Amino acid sequence: MYEPNVVGDWQEYDEHAGLRVRVHRLEATEPPRGRDDAAAGLTYFSVRVTVENRGSGHSTIHLEDGQIDVRIGPDGEAAFIDWRNSQFIEGFDVYPLRRATAVLFAAGPEAALSQVDIQIQLRVDDDWADRRLWAGGIGLHEEPVGTHPPSTRDVLAHQVSNFLRDQAEEGTA
Repeated sequence: MYEPNVVGDWQEYDEHAGLRVRVHRLEATEPPRGRDDAAAGLTYFSVRVTVENRGSGHSTIHLEDGQIDVRIGPDGEAAFIDWRNSQFIEGFDVYPLRRATAVLFAAGPEAALSQVDIQIQLRVDDDWADRRLWAGGIGLHEEPVGTHPPSTRDVLAHQVSNFLRDQAEEGTA
């Protein structure tokens, strides 16, 4: 059974020995070149997608618009993707022990950002890799013990995050 990764996890590609991908740094932030008018009333966030080559040869990586799908909220609605502010990986040669990172800016209703699913389909040397999914959310970071009493929603989000992380660890062993 296919199980999603937790935001922050590395995903290795069996069909491309030595390549792995990580979706990380999911955080609320404003875009560097200003907000898109179409995102009026929405909350912006960014996410980074890093491709690392641990193999012995170089690979040409493509991670462009259309290869990243971002869904938010319990109904999995599409997030607004700000293509103008986002930075993609377009035909970059990633040599051994090197990385390339894409930065995606998106927006959605603030209430829906506690659940964010990001699906990636990497293209390597003109071959399409399998789609991979990462699950996370804005505001799901672990708080230091004793800072404030957790709400039921915080406890549930923490339990789901731990479950997904445990399942991902079992699949990598």
